[in-house]
Amino acid sequence: MSDVRQHADDIHEQFSDHLDVDVEDVEERLTTLVDEYKVPMDEARRSVTNHYLEEAGLEREDISSGDSEAVTIEDVDEPEEWIDLTAKVIELWDPRSDSVAQVGLLGDPTGTIKFTKWAKSELPALEEGGVYELRNVVTDEYQGRYSVKLNSTTVIEELDEDLEVGNDTSEIEGALVDMQSGSGLIKRCPEEDCTRVLQNGRCNEHGEGDGEFDLRIKAVVDDGIDAHEVIFDKDATEDLTGLSLEEAKDMAMDALDTTVVADEIRADIVGTYYRIEGPTFGRYVLADDVEELDGPADAEELLIKARSM
Repeated sequence: MSDVRQHADDIHEQFSDHLDVDVEDVEERLTTLVDEYKVPMDEARRSVTNHYLEEAGLEREDISSGDSEAVTIEDVDEPEEWIDLTAKVIELWDPRSDSVAQVGLLGDPTGTIKFTKWAKSELPALEEGGVYELRNVVTDEYQGRYSVKLNSTTVIEELDEDLEVGNDTSEIEGALVDMQSGSGLIKRCPEEDCTRVLQNGRCNEHGEGDGEFDLRIKAVVDDGIDAHEVIFDKDATEDLTGLSLEEAKDMAMDALDTTVVADEIRADIVGTYYRIEGPTFGRYVLADDVEELDGPADAEELLIKARSM
């Protein structure tokens, strides 16, 4: 079976309960994009999937990939993946939208993660302190913070057991040695509940759009032993640099170039030593508490701390 045919079969299976569509039609659309327009397969698959989502009047969360995998919370490090989790409901928060039935925090021995349960999914309610097996949930990401979404395809099974919840907070002391691409003044998709960063003015899920400005830093901090990837969200970036989002937008407008913001931030922070504390999500540490240090942290103290982790 060809690679295109396999992808066509996968997409067809996702929509077989929602649309009367032939797998040959799916394959033809993929072939046109890949062979004639030289679109990469992953982007072609997203484009064809979006076409059928629009035709069926569905959201991406309404369809399943059909191949969810059981993982722990610390394994969640990519958006748009279908997974199974066994987790405890740590706390529930008040939803800010009528489209959300429940929102809160899940935990397992490896850490914690935010969850959202859509109102239209009509799933049973989760209770604080309850332990559940959650099959077929989809991952999402915003500012380096991963989350999971419960949707109409999710299966919830309450378990008669308790579950220990691990602590995923990290503390780093070291030099900020690099600022990665995707830092500075960025634009996010303006669609409701979508927080993806636009690439060349395009959201991978919703296509082209004007976007909404945001500010962040994706940095590498070296503690003398390991290099840690750290994300500073808008508030942490403003606190660290003293540069507000509005000032960054004005700076970019004056220069007619958004990259000047990243250049300004890079010159200000690279080579500076910090103590950073925050939760770990996937491979990222999220900077919740940041303190600038006078110079290199004590090497022996760092070694003792690293060995105890």
